[in-house]
Amino acid sequence: MKDNQPASLKNTFKDSFRIGVALNRGQIMGKEPEVYNILEKHFNSITPENILKWEEVHPEPDCYDFEAADRYVELGEKYNLQIIGHCLVWFFQTPVWVFQDAKGKPLGREALLEQMRDHIFTVMGRYKGRIHGWDVVNEAVMKDGSLRKCGWLDIIGEDYLVKAFEYAREADPDAELYYNEYDTEHKAKRDAVIRLIRKLQAEGIRIDGVGTQGHWFLDYPTLAEVEKAIVEISKLNVPQMITELDVSVLPFYPVDSKMVDISSFDPVKQKKFNPYPDGLPDSVQEELAKRYAELFGVFIKHQDKISRVTFWAVHDKQSWRSYLPIRGRVDYPMLFDGQYQPKPALEAVINSVLNKKSDNR
Repeated sequence: MKDNQPASLKNTFKDSFRIGVALNRGQIMGKEPEVYNILEKHFNSITPENILKWEEVHPEPDCYDFEAADRYVELGEKYNLQIIGHCLVWFFQTPVWVFQDAKGKPLGREALLEQMRDHIFTVMGRYKGRIHGWDVVNEAVMKDGSLRKCGWLDIIGEDYLVKAFEYAREADPDAELYYNEYDTEHKAKRDAVIRLIRKLQAEGIRIDGVGTQGHWFLDYPTLAEVEKAIVEISKLNVPQMITELDVSVLPFYPVDSKMVDISSFDPVKQKKFNPYPDGLPDSVQEELAKRYAELFGVFIKHQDKISRVTFWAVHDKQSWRSYLPIRGRVDYPMLFDGQYQPKPALEAVINSVLNKKSDNR
């Protein structure tokens, strides 16, 4: 980067929004010390990828595993970071036993509500006053705008969302509470999310923010769709966060309920869906940099509506996009490569705000 450029992402955007990053268990437990220099220099907010999801922090009925979560909070405090909890109530990565009694039969409504309350009070209570904000409910809406079928909805009913936020507010009244969702560029889903938040607000639930996951591609969604979603959600008059930002450079492959491995594809398909197994060509690096610059151009334009932008990995090798929905691919969606080195996309993101400031002179 040029000498006259800001030293870090967080300094570059200090007048716009927080810059966050997701950490995995190994990084939290000190197995990747190389990330700490990047963390300290570039980020002022952290989110855990998995260690606070139900299946990891509460794997069995009478068993909580707080080892990694404790280290995560200590790490955030050491570097004076905004600490985010992710996530409390979700249809995925929640053990089957949560919805069953000791004999394996489905719980009733009141029993499942008690299960939810106990989990929220135990986890949030342990970090009361230390974790600053929580994704309370994650991904409750389908693409067509309907509520997602899951154990929470089937047993409790639609008010499971109300109860989750009520319990979270009781557990830590000072923590910020968020709703987190993806695919809000789709009108039907976005409108449903807006209706849902308004319904919660009408029932007296305080929502402190709405997270929009940014698991995007080089050519999708369009910038107009990204901007439309930000503008429409802003009408709720609550802060927005871009919560899980990454940009895949690989061809889209439809998500299936069953995982597949790239080695099971024929050679033509392997080349099509895993085109860069040995490294990213310079031309695609440039495309990625351009895409990130354009996205941040939209974020800066609407910085009055956005409180945080969180990248969903520190570097390429950490990213989930190399193993979902196809195992064995190599993706390059982040600002840092697998050797912890900045990519052209980092400079492009920094320049996006410098260019904006220059235009405003």
